[in-house]
Amino acid sequence: MTSLADILRGVERGVFPPPDLGLTVVPAPSERESCVVAFTGHIVIAADVDPAWVAERVPDGDPFAPTNPPFLAALEEFTDRQVNAIDAMLLAPALTDPAAVAGLTELTDHNHPRVEHALRYRDDVRVYGDAHGGLVVIGRGLAGRLECAIEVPPDARGQGNGRRLALAARALIPPDASIWAQITPGNAASLRTFLAVGYKPVGSEALLVK
Repeated sequence: MTSLADILRGVERGVFPPPDLGLTVVPAPSERESCVVAFTGHIVIAADVDPAWVAERVPDGDPFAPTNPPFLAALEEFTDRQVNAIDAMLLAPALTDPAAVAGLTELTDHNHPRVEHALRYRDDVRVYGDAHGGLVVIGRGLAGRLECAIEVPPDARGQGNGRRLALAARALIPPDASIWAQITPGNAASLRTFLAVGYKPVGSEALLVK
């Protein structure tokens, strides 16, 4: 495991870091971000830090300390970045179903808060809208992975539109690819939406950005 990109591509194939209560330190995936990623029984720190610096700040017998506020605060100071969020990571394979994208139109107007947020943290951003004002945003984010986000206007919620958009994201990527979604665990409605259309939880992440 020499890079975060290698690790995430492995997870997309169903190959996870060993659940050995271990800790892996790899370089930051880009100048834009650093992160701490937690999988079952294994933590990956992707930041330009010396493993010895990490070891000094991880108490013996507490392998999950890197996911807790004291360590994250130290990493913020060292990297001159801030934790953007601590999210659950969900993953789903591509879906080959033209019906899943029916009613969506690619948009060129990116003047929307959800889109502006994506443009700060993702490359190759594409945006699709529906007749209800819903959005699907897809781009390449952490370590080059394909990521998605959806937005459902308040007056269109509770009607299955979120599930429809989350499913559409799977059909808007190449057939041999996978799509990631990062969701704050407290956003239970969004978690239920993505789980209902085939996304599986694979870990959590604390993303540190400028």
